[in-house]
Amino acid sequence: MMDETSTHLYVPTPLEAREVCLGPDGSVAHVTRVIRMIHGRWKLPILFRLYADPSMRTLQLKRDLPGISQKMLTQHLRELADDGLVDRVDFCEKPLRVQYQLSEMGRQLLPVLIAARRFSTRHPA
Repeated sequence: MMDETSTHLYVPTPLEAREVCLGPDGSVAHVTRVIRMIHGRWKLPILFRLYADPSMRTLQLKRDLPGISQKMLTQHLRELADDGLVDRVDFCEKPLRVQYQLSEMGRQLLPVLIAARRFSTRHPA
């Protein structure tokens, strides 16, 4: 029996085609994954700052993002690195010297973010 409150059951596609959109490897899952990767107050500012400058140290990022705490900067950089959007370059020196740069995957995300900006400017709130 169909649950009448489940709106996804009314997707105007044949039953066998719904898997393409709603299945575990469907479009919804992939778009949700990308949104999760960039979700967070400081992730987009960090990414756009790294688009402008190919490699930056943590202190410079902190200076360029007024209002971000060291804890949040570290947390978001770690998450971006875990998701493969940012590379952490450790120079194995004393004192510790680390730089962050966009990974190839992070650079490939730029056109998607530009398209999202274009969509937003064409459809104001």
